[in-house]
Amino acid sequence: MPPQSALAPLDGIRLVELAGLAPGPFASLILADYGASVLRIDRPHPDAHSSNSPPPPTNDLLTRRKSSIAVDLKSANGLLLIQHLLNHVDVLIDPFRPGVLESLGLIPSQLLASNPRLIIARLIGFRQNDIEYSRRAGHDINYLALSGVLYHLRRKDQPPHAPSNLLADFAGGGLLCAFGVLLAILYRAQTGKGQVLENNMVDGAAYIAAMMRYNLKSPLWDNRPGENLLDGGCPWYDVYECKGGGYMAVGALEPKFFVELLRGLAIGEDLSDRQEDRKIWPEMRNAFRKRFLDKTRAEWEAIFSGKDACCTPVRSQAELQANGFVQRLPIDLEESPGHAIRPQEGWESQGLAPGVGGEALLGEWTGWKRGRNYTVERGGLVQIDTAKL
Repeated sequence: MPPQSALAPLDGIRLVELAGLAPGPFASLILADYGASVLRIDRPHPDAHSSNSPPPPTNDLLTRRKSSIAVDLKSANGLLLIQHLLNHVDVLIDPFRPGVLESLGLIPSQLLASNPRLIIARLIGFRQNDIEYSRRAGHDINYLALSGVLYHLRRKDQPPHAPSNLLADFAGGGLLCAFGVLLAILYRAQTGKGQVLENNMVDGAAYIAAMMRYNLKSPLWDNRPGENLLDGGCPWYDVYECKGGGYMAVGALEPKFFVELLRGLAIGEDLSDRQEDRKIWPEMRNAFRKRFLDKTRAEWEAIFSGKDACCTPVRSQAELQANGFVQRLPIDLEESPGHAIRPQEGWESQGLAPGVGGEALLGEWTGWKRGRNYTVERGGLVQIDTAKL
């Protein structure tokens, strides 16, 4: 157990997140869970920073442990407030397309000249040097398509199918962006210097797929999409429907696990010597399919309980929640743990409304006070006294 006074690894790190969706918020969520203090900059809203009820939360639900201020970045005094705020900040997450940050007046070279320790994380979709796409709109499926990964994600003789927006937005985008920020923090600890880091999701998705790419010329992945070991082509690495609905996932790659799978299914163990024989894979798949349909998922769970057959139930999020599954941080640090996720926080997010909690954080970071250093105009904060900032 860590000492009660243990600090989270990123305690003291101040991060400003320019509001966006998916990868940027996920990057800052990771950093917040491990101790960073996060302030999101939202667009102005008539009810933000007012005596009225707060405005409705934005569509972003990745808001755990974050606060917000509303600022009109197209307002001269709103922009000035952000420029001066960044002198008190460690990290800025920029979720915009190339050139947008500069068009707002937040020039990275100028920000670093004013605060040499600042880390500016630029999270973009396409490669900067891609003349055709770099400044065009896109989403996860587009970045995945250009990364060479989407082409290979499909069943035999079926079109490619994107696995939601997990690979480019979250794995190749938000997760790698958070990793990049940590690298820049380590470098700053050695040199005292901040820097600009760029994470594009085309390269991010391609990097995540390194194992697949290297194996395209090996027996692991050298057949057409949907006919390989790990892409649905192999009968002992696939998902099967059970009687009455529900599914079991099979990943019996190694021979000893494959033998246990055959025993559990009560299918002739003579197949154990022909595991790698692709000529019988269609027949084997059909046998597995029919066998799994003979029993319910619960029955198969009981049969494979305690056995190393790499055969597990496919559980839904709703099922996990109903059974009391606790969402936990992915990395458990013994001496400097992150902030535990409270049970309800793992399943529901109330979101974050523009202006909620942010003024208190401004005061903590800078000592600024409303009426002395800033005020509210048209639903957003603006600077009122440059000399005191």
